[in-house]
Amino acid sequence: MLLNPEKSLFIRGAIPVLLLADAPVHGALPVLTAPDGAVPRCEGWSIVPKLTLCVVDGPGEAGLVVPALAAPVIDSADGSSEPGNMADWCADAEHARGAIVLSLDQFPEVLDWDRLLGSGAARGGFLPSMS
Repeated sequence: MLLNPEKSLFIRGAIPVLLLADAPVHGALPVLTAPDGAVPRCEGWSIVPKLTLCVVDGPGEAGLVVPALAAPVIDSADGSSEPGNMADWCADAEHARGAIVLSLDQFPEVLDWDRLLGSGAARGGFLPSMS
């Protein structure tokens, strides 16, 4: 299924994050509980991070495609929310050998990682790269 790029946010970092809002795979992803910040691996799922399209592949028929080049990227490596570059996000994912995928009902107004990782509202985890 193709996800509207406005429902995705690519966040750069040592382990990059793909934040999804109202995604069709939300219910298929496991509930994420990582109050200590250690994000678990999402078994049965993988990600293919490419410059033009990013594929999130799950078990069975679960999965989606994000038109990555049209999606917003922010650089959180220094804590800022400066616009980022998709090629850099893909390089981050290649170096980390995957990415953290977090799915929410809707985007929060403020990215509070402690709240996102500890509230049980997010679904997902670390997805190994298949590229």
